[in-house]
Amino acid sequence: MRIGVLTGGGDCPGLNAVIRAVVRKGVATYGHEFVGFRDGWKGPLEGLTKPLGIAEVRGILPRGGTILGSSRTNPFKIEGGVERIKANLAEQGVDALVAIGGEDTLGVATKLNDLGVKVVGVPKTIDNDLNATDYTFGFDTAVNIAMEAIDRLHTTAESHHRTLVVEVMGRHAGWIALHAGLAGGANVILLPERNFDVEQVATYVTKRFQVEYAPIVVVAEGAQPLEGQMVLHNQELDAFGHVRLGGIGQWLAEQLEEKTGKEARTVVLGHIQRGGTPTAFDRVLATRFGLQAIDAVHEGDFGKMMALRGTDIVRVPLADGTGELKTVPISRYDEAEVFFGS
Repeated sequence: MRIGVLTGGGDCPGLNAVIRAVVRKGVATYGHEFVGFRDGWKGPLEGLTKPLGIAEVRGILPRGGTILGSSRTNPFKIEGGVERIKANLAEQGVDALVAIGGEDTLGVATKLNDLGVKVVGVPKTIDNDLNATDYTFGFDTAVNIAMEAIDRLHTTAESHHRTLVVEVMGRHAGWIALHAGLAGGANVILLPERNFDVEQVATYVTKRFQVEYAPIVVVAEGAQPLEGQMVLHNQELDAFGHVRLGGIGQWLAEQLEEKTGKEARTVVLGHIQRGGTPTAFDRVLATRFGLQAIDAVHEGDFGKMMALRGTDIVRVPLADGTGELKTVPISRYDEAEVFFGS
């Protein structure tokens, strides 16, 4: 078989590990041939390819990002997009696709599979918000990066007796904020799943100062105050209809400084969470996903997404992973509240 591989959406650590595993096992075990499609769905849409063999995947395991490039291209928003993809796949002699991505990329894969394109999906997102899998690769690395930042911020916050508000990624799901906040000993954690009362946050901050420690507030970019909507950087939408978030951390710091009388600063981690070398957990998970994905392609088990269940890699229908976002249960948030303000 001749198999196409693409990575779409936001980049994250571990993408190259999947590509490596798919190609190494596909060539060595099954004798398949591979072609890399560049820049997400833009690749098969415009016929943008690059060679993808064992030589091309050597040494990429520890590298962040993706050697194939990425984009947020949505072929269903482009007139004739599906037909162009089918024509380019036929011209390249591609029998099947391995699509590595998150909600949007795999959402496109689901629709294309329904329209006759043979696709297998691998779940990627630092947000850990894809259903049907316990974890997505990239999440563990993002959490560890955020946790290390919080560790470092504790000392400077205490030295200056100021509040530090740490804004992390998380549009609709607060998994990074929850895990990084718990691991880093944050004093308040704010998630998109529950609107927050800024007065209550100010009370927690004041209580923390009373024990002569400086507070760290971790807030997901999609968190909202009770009285308002999301704080947006602007109103522009991407190809999948998402707004560009940002600004809640700065807004919250200004509010807390006004309400507590203590200096407050904001640290926006942003794309730092996406970059750099993946953790051991993400390298292993991504590799196992890739190995199972090429098995699925070889067996003709299309329309499936790889998923982690406990310690096992299983295959589930693509639609199961993309039909509904996996958000933080309120019971998990309640666990974290024990540490707020203390």
